[in-house]
Order: sequence, then C-alpha cells, then structure tokens
Amino acid sequence: MSEGVAETHSLATGQQVPSSQVRLQFTTRHPDISLPQNTGPILVSTQLRRYALSTLVNTLLQSEKPIPLEFLINGTFLRTSIDEFLTANGISAETTLSVEYVRAIIPPLYLASYEHDDWVSSVDVLSSTSLAASWAGIGASTATGQERILSGSYDGLLRVWNMSSQIIATSPSAVDGGHTASVKSAKFMSPTQLVSSGTDRTVRLWKYTEAADKLSAQIQPYLELYGHKASVDSLAVHLPSNRILSASADHSLGIWSTKKSDSPTAPTNLLPSATSRSSKRRKLAPSTNTPQRGPLALLKQHTAPVSSTIFAPNDSTVAYSTSWDHTLRTWDLPTQSLVDTRTTSHPLLSLTALPDLNLLAAGTSARHITLIDPRASATTISAVTLRGHINAVVSLARDPDSSYGLVSGSHDGTCRIWDVRSTKSEAEGVVGESVYTISRESAKDERKVGGEGVKVFGLVWDREVGIVSAGEDKRVQINRGNGVVGKMDGVGSI
Repeated sequence: MSEGVAETHSLATGQQVPSSQVRLQFTTRHPDISLPQNTGPILVSTQLRRYALSTLVNTLLQSEKPIPLEFLINGTFLRTSIDEFLTANGISAETTLSVEYVRAIIPPLYLASYEHDDWVSSVDVLSSTSLAASWAGIGASTATGQERILSGSYDGLLRVWNMSSQIIATSPSAVDGGHTASVKSAKFMSPTQLVSSGTDRTVRLWKYTEAADKLSAQIQPYLELYGHKASVDSLAVHLPSNRILSASADHSLGIWSTKKSDSPTAPTNLLPSATSRSSKRRKLAPSTNTPQRGPLALLKQHTAPVSSTIFAPNDSTVAYSTSWDHTLRTWDLPTQSLVDTRTTSHPLLSLTALPDLNLLAAGTSARHITLIDPRASATTISAVTLRGHINAVVSLARDPDSSYGLVSGSHDGTCRIWDVRSTKSEAEGVVGESVYTISRESAKDERKVGGEGVKVFGLVWDREVGIVSAGEDKRVQINRGNGVVGKMDGVGSI
C-alpha cells in the first residue's frame, strides 16, 4: 500500500497532483465492511485496477480474511485501470473520485443438470426460504438437502426432483387427469400444492404428497380451471389470498381462486366434453372426475398475447402484466380494473419486480431488459436498459440476497446476471451491462448460433439452491454462486 498512497492531509499544501495519480474517496453501503469515518481521500496511481484496489481496501480494513471487492465509479463497475476509465468517461484526474465498493460477485458454479425427455419450459423451487414455504408457515421444515425442484415439460408432465437429481414424483398422463398438451408454467403454491398451465388452455391445481421417507411422492389433480381460449403461458400465485394470475395468448389476464367453493362454474363451451369431436381428443379425454371451474375474471384490455404476470411484491391486490402489444399494465384486482398502461418500443416477454428500487424489469423481443418505474409519479417509461443478450429475453428473476441483482434467461442459450448499479449514460439513456454469463452446460464445447438447440425458457433464483434454469436442451440446470448467494460473501481470494 505504501507507494503511490497517501492520506489527504499530506497533500493539503496545494501542490500539483501528478497526472499519474488521482484522489479516491472510498464509500460503501455495508456497515460491516465500512472504513473508519475519519478516512479521507487517498492518493493512488491511475494504473491500479480492481485487484489492487481490493487489496488496498482490505489492508485499510485490516481484514483477517481478504474480502473480494468490486468498485463502482458513477454507478459503473470498474473493469479497466483507473486511467482507462477516466479517459473513456472524460473525467479529469484532478478531481476527487467517489468510489463505492461492494462485495464481489463470484462466477456462479455449475452444479448439476436434470435430464428430461422433452423441452423444459418452466421450473420452480421449494426451499426453506421460498415463498411457497414461507406462506405455509413451515419454511424451517424444508431442511438443507431436502429442497425440491419442480419442472414443467413439453411432454405435458410435471416432475418433482430431489437434490440428488432423482425424480420423486411425476404428474398423471392426459388419460389420468393430466395436461393434454405441453406444460408452459409450473409453480409451488405451498409445500403440498402445485399449480400449472399449458397449451391445452387450462390452469390445473394439484395435491402434492410426499411419503414419510421423502423418497417418493404423489401428484394428484384436484381442480381444473377453464376460461382461456389459447395457450396459458405464465402464472403467478399468492397463497395468502388464494389467488392465481394467468397470462394467455388469447390476449387476456385471468384471475382465479384456488378454492372450488369460491370459483364460478366452468364455461361449458370450453370443457373437454364440448371440444372432443375429433377421435384424438376423445382418446385424450381424462377418465378421472376432477372438479372443473371457471375464472373469477378475464381482463381483456391487452391487444396481443399476454406474456407474463406478477403480483405486486408489497400489495397482493395489485398485479402487473406484460404483452406482445408493447405494454406493461397495472391492474387493481378487487375491482378488476386497469389503472395504468406504460407503452414501450418493443414486445415485452417477461417480468419481475425489484421492490426495494420501486422498479419492474421487463425482458423484450429486442434482446434487452427494460427497467420501468410503474409508479404514477414516474416521469419516464424506461429508467434503465440492460444490454448483452443476442436473442429474446423470456425469463427473469431477482437476486434473493440483493436489492440490485437480477438474472435473465434468453433464447440465446444463456442466463445473465446483472447488477443494476453497473450502468453508464449514453445518448439514448442509461445503459447497463451484465456482470456474468451462464452458458448451457450441454453446449459448452459447441458454438450454438443464436442459441439454437439450447434456448432458455424459464428460471428461478433461490437463496438455498441457486440459479435454476430450464431449456430447449431438455435439461434443468443448477448453478450455485459462491458469492452470488449472499451468505457466501467474504469467502475465497480476492
């Protein structure tokens, strides 16, 4: 630390600062790794890069174990020498730079792949920290190593897996009350309840029961929901209110109850008995007598397929939806009314919330992610644009341990991890770049043009399990991040 580093008071005489040095004022938002309050600006060589700055701050912190650190200047991660950064951004070395440091994200490690017979469209996780477990109030009972992964496949089946890549339950086939076509979305509603939807235009609820030895389980149908007239491509669930939201290619957003007693009668013209004119449909007609119900409401203001929907993270009476009609719409669920429409420049294909930032992230057909402030007071539609994918962005999930973290899944065959603080201002607005890229392990030795054969269709980011993604390669892939998951921070070398 000695050469090229000095406290500010030694420079207070007003002498000219050499052009090869610059004053840095280090700041952080993490109290446990903050420098003493009297630490003033420090003079360093402009040739320093992230590694040297990390070593410097760790020395100042007198850390017993080195903590890997990243550095942000004006909201942008330092990926070059300080000199190259100053030149690229037109910043004078005469100024004192405010530099924020954060714990470094370490590349997410590949753990395993779970192989299927067909494309995997959707994935969800049940763990001690997942919403489904916390809603049920028994999160602690999902012990480490006992997490479950739910997958929905184009073969029409749901599968529940343990962490040893073993299938412990498979949903019934079409003739036994299962989906009659591809599954497009699947979620844990609770540790004993699953919800799924698909190209057979239905939403289905399932009872999930595990054997005492945890080595096997059953998935049994208990409610079929009819109302949509085209594929149901995305679901959102909220157990406390017993509500399900569905996004459909028929341009509508569905609102459903998980309770038979609260649900209207199913539309008779949409039931299998009314549509089984062809011999194929008769053959697939289920032999079970699962109760059939209709929607509480179908909201039809979108003018193109609805791609994704979520409950507002802090208010389950509010929903958001995205559509191929370029819009993000806000809905008041009790009154079943549209309260706001934000129109963007491209079809929107996926959606998640960054609640601490009051932002929504929407994946587009134009290969980028748009961060949108849905509040009525917002003056611009797009707050930030995240760029890096080379094909449509069809799935999004937020980092469970960071207000600023996000992962995206794309038809280009990759998942990308983003820190929304890593941005820079360009002529067209504020733009961000990804921190890490996760490729499909099934194609690591091959070059896939545009993601051909390895498209990512769905993903989830769970605090315990990690980043779980599903794709065209017929696999569920798990990547666990040493450092991506917050509790791993501070482990390893700089």
